[in-house]
Amino acid sequence: MFELKPLSEDSIPKALVKAKHYRLLNEPWQASSICRDILTVDPDNQKAIMYLILAISDQFDTGKTSGALEARDLCKQLKKKYEQLYYRGIIEERSGKAALRRKTPRAKYIAYEYYRKAMDFFEEADKIHPDKNEDAILRWNACARRIQEHKLEAAPDDNRVLF
Repeated sequence: MFELKPLSEDSIPKALVKAKHYRLLNEPWQASSICRDILTVDPDNQKAIMYLILAISDQFDTGKTSGALEARDLCKQLKKKYEQLYYRGIIEERSGKAALRRKTPRAKYIAYEYYRKAMDFFEEADKIHPDKNEDAILRWNACARRIQEHKLEAAPDDNRVLF
């Protein structure tokens, strides 16, 4: 096997720019690879953790939801409570969006549960949002609109956790 080559600490700022750039180019796998290289050198780098969470959840839309547990665990490494809640909300929101794309019988119920969970995280984040940052409200509203648009609702037959 190959031994991965480490980055120098001096190259981290440029690598973060590249990670963001690859996300914007819809290349989340490349962005996540860069973030992992950064975190090998600087395990506490908050931007790299956030970008990695986003890069992992960017891939949910392609059906690759296997990284959801890793993304949730990465949220615990974020130092600010607001960011922990906000990014957990994003993970749940994107999981809901991915669930909507499935053609399984309970997909809409599962999507609803993910969106509601996302809304709970966004609501908690909004309570402690930084000044002039109402991103959590924007995300909460987007989830509410998605639920309305797709006429999503809780499963009528039981209260079990669907995911």
